Amino acid sequence: MKKLSSLCALFLISITGSLLAQNNTSYWQQHVDYTMDVAMDVETYQYSGTQTLVYTNNSPDAISKVYYHLYFNAFQPGSEMDIRLQNIKDPDGRMITKEKSSRIAPLSASEIGFLHVSSLKQDGQKLTFSEAGTVLEVALAKPIPAGGKTTLEMVFKGQVPVQIRRSGRNSKDGIALSMCQWYPKLAEYDFEGWHADPYIAREFQGVWGDFDVKLTLDKKYIVGGSGYLQNPNEIGYGYETPGTKVKKHRGKTLTWHFKAPMVHDFMWAADPDYIHDTLQVENGPMLHFLYQDNDAEIKANWEKVQPKAAEMMQYFSKHIGKYPYNQYSIIQGGDGGMEYAMSTLIAGGKKFGSLAGTTAHEMAHSWFQHILASNEAKHAWMDEGFTSYISTLCMNEVMEQKKENPLERSYKSYYYLVKSGLEQPQTTHSDRYDSNMPYSIAAYSKGSIFLAQLGYIIGEEKLQETIKKYYSDFKFKHPVPNDIKRTAEKVSGLELDWYLNDWTQTTNTIDYGIKEVKSEGETTKIILERIGLMPMPQEILVTYKDGTKEAFYAPLRMMRGEKENVKATVLADWPWAFPTYNFTIAKPMDEIESIVLAPSQLMADVEPTNNTWKQ
Repeated sequence: MKKLSSLCALFLISITGSLLAQNNTSYWQQHVDYTMDVAMDVETYQYSGTQTLVYTNNSPDAISKVYYHLYFNAFQPGSEMDIRLQNIKDPDGRMITKEKSSRIAPLSASEIGFLHVSSLKQDGQKLTFSEAGTVLEVALAKPIPAGGKTTLEMVFKGQVPVQIRRSGRNSKDGIALSMCQWYPKLAEYDFEGWHADPYIAREFQGVWGDFDVKLTLDKKYIVGGSGYLQNPNEIGYGYETPGTKVKKHRGKTLTWHFKAPMVHDFMWAADPDYIHDTLQVENGPMLHFLYQDNDAEIKANWEKVQPKAAEMMQYFSKHIGKYPYNQYSIIQGGDGGMEYAMSTLIAGGKKFGSLAGTTAHEMAHSWFQHILASNEAKHAWMDEGFTSYISTLCMNEVMEQKKENPLERSYKSYYYLVKSGLEQPQTTHSDRYDSNMPYSIAAYSKGSIFLAQLGYIIGEEKLQETIKKYYSDFKFKHPVPNDIKRTAEKVSGLELDWYLNDWTQTTNTIDYGIKEVKSEGETTKIILERIGLMPMPQEILVTYKDGTKEAFYAPLRMMRGEKENVKATVLADWPWAFPTYNFTIAKPMDEIESIVLAPSQLMADVEPTNNTWKQ
């Protein structure tokens, strides 16, 4: 019996440990240390490099295979990205010609992108590997045990594609090199397993680690990007210590040495015509701005945006949590706006408002993507949506827009999606949306409404507390949807599983209405109805003919409580299954001017026409 009991105990321990690993994403994180030495030929746009990667397996599993992303292989005729581009209903306008055909399909051998590995060793032993489009599949010579480390040494070669999407050479702005997704990048392995997603269209995920990168290229080129420059006094170009005299280098090239600690990606850009400005944020990082001096209007806007960028950095640090790095680079390049570790690429700058808005959005990604780092392929709304929410509020304050409801545009986009009949659940993998429009609105607009509407449910003060606690608890931990929900529950004391489920896992909609208003002598009976499937608590504002107002609040029973500091009469709970709900006002009907549901407009009711009753 003792032996049997011991076996049972071991079984229970094993099951408990397994459940912990499945349900607590902060239970463990993999770690990588990259050391790369890369030489770029600016004439052919080809580069060669070596990579030494120390992989620490903090998982409870032995790992017998690994995967690398080879993103540049997407920019080849016949790639998954190319074929998807040719078959999707509404292809990205940046990736198609005027004739609506793929820009990837006709690329010549000298225009395509590629990334190939010629040699790979594990602790000195040669490995077997094969390319499968944008993914390198590698069989390890020996498994990496739980808690163990291994060193992977690689030789690789790449070619920078013509600028089509995010990365590339000779962008529309004339930027020579926008180098993102440019190196063999180890895929993420977490409590769900491997995430070796092909590069088809969407965003990225990476393993936390430290990068040590040396870039050798034509000495006329100025470089900016992720990390801290280790040899600024050898480089110059505005990086040198003030008062230092930079020696002129013999030869045609310079080697730029960067280190980026605790990040999950590394980006750089280079151009011989970059201007490099810096601005120290008070109690914050040094901002670096790199942009071209080939258009007076664009140059003026890039200069004008700099103090605003400092204000944005302070806003996000105040409202989310302190930015943990000592630098952030804002660089002209790419094909729009795209966030990277400690940096961003932003195209253009012809319109100041657009440049400022893109800067705010991409900078906000530093928190929700490059510090929290949810899996964008599976949960794009946690990154794009939360970023849209906070950057919209930031713009409203920093740019003094003074909008009563800054997120009104997000709500309108969401209503458009619902009425289109094309909505898919937010749990849809980013590459598996039927077309681009439903993905964009689900990720950006519906994702931002998740937070705004959460404030409606738990209260604005509790929402702000939730955001800060979420950041504090889950930075550098790749949170999943349950983590933001549980954080809000702990802060508010309410049960919110219903909210996460209906809003993100279904296409159920919110639709409440005022069904009937009945006179009952000296009192008035108000009958509300739930038309849509998604439950929500209700806030009701009654305006009387004498100009006074009275607010009422009907909590949702499944919340198991109500939000605090409600400046309203708290009514009985509304059980979701009941399609109607009524309450009585202690005033005659002829004294009422109007009744409005959810006057804050933060509840995403898809049919607002039945939310108002007027005498």
